[in-house]
Amino acid sequence: MIFKKNRYIQVSFFLALLFVVGSATASYAQAKKPTIMVVPSLNWCDQNGFTYEYDAQGRRQIMPDYDLAMARSTELKLVIAKIAGMMGERGFPLKDLEATLQSVKNLAAEDMVTTSRSGAELRESPLDQLRRVASADIIMELTWSVNKRGPFQSVSFILRALDAYTNKQVAESVGTGPENASATVPVLLETAVLANLDNFNNRLQDHFDDMFTYGREVALRIAVFDSFDGDLDSDYNGEYLSDIIEDWVYDNTVQGRFSLSNATENVMTFEQVRIPLYLNDRALDTRTWSRNLSTFLRRNYSIDSRVVMRGLGQATVIIGER
Repeated sequence: MIFKKNRYIQVSFFLALLFVVGSATASYAQAKKPTIMVVPSLNWCDQNGFTYEYDAQGRRQIMPDYDLAMARSTELKLVIAKIAGMMGERGFPLKDLEATLQSVKNLAAEDMVTTSRSGAELRESPLDQLRRVASADIIMELTWSVNKRGPFQSVSFILRALDAYTNKQVAESVGTGPENASATVPVLLETAVLANLDNFNNRLQDHFDDMFTYGREVALRIAVFDSFDGDLDSDYNGEYLSDIIEDWVYDNTVQGRFSLSNATENVMTFEQVRIPLYLNDRALDTRTWSRNLSTFLRRNYSIDSRVVMRGLGQATVIIGER
């Protein structure tokens, strides 16, 4: 009887172990991949005449004109299609640049008639708008040039992966493909990139796995309107307002990960803030996360505030008015 009982325990344990391993394997197989959008780099756009100037608060900046590039460069469309095909074969979903550009146009039309209560217009660069509409985790910037030697030609390329929220480079691949006398530029580029693509994709997945485990990195700034009756050192139920905000950030970040780099009676600056990728099975972005803080302050302390975004990964919560 004891032998049978022990054997029954062993079999049960073995079946339970198989279930756990099977579940872990299934979860790993279904692990989420980062969404990616491939764009030509500013350097490539500038070299090929696809740029325009943008007024950023009185300063002129050169911006890539993706609309013009997609409309006039068949080579670009073929190259992006090739990269998309290679990434798709490796299980990395890509956002379509051309479709995203059309969505940006629709959004821009809506923004033209959107103002705040004081009459201020929305402030966002065209590139920020593109990234927000694409909702991509990674922006893959591609630069290439054609090298010619007699009847032969080859392609040199630079492939950079940038975190869409922080603009930090998370992967890079540089190289020159073999010479060929008859292959087209997209085929030459495919040959050049292919040798390094798996290592590049591994670094992308490592970055996304880090985000999935430790959260997406964003930045939060707290400021105070001069009309606010108080400051961040004001007392609320025996606590400084700054401490209340810092506690909320701690409670709403992954493992309480953040760095408070500056704190005065009027300004707080949180850096390396790790927010969850998902909240209640829904994707969480910087704006929604920051608005949750604004809602918390209003509901619990009757403090109005306004959330102002700068790009995808930087939010400012201004205390005192909506």
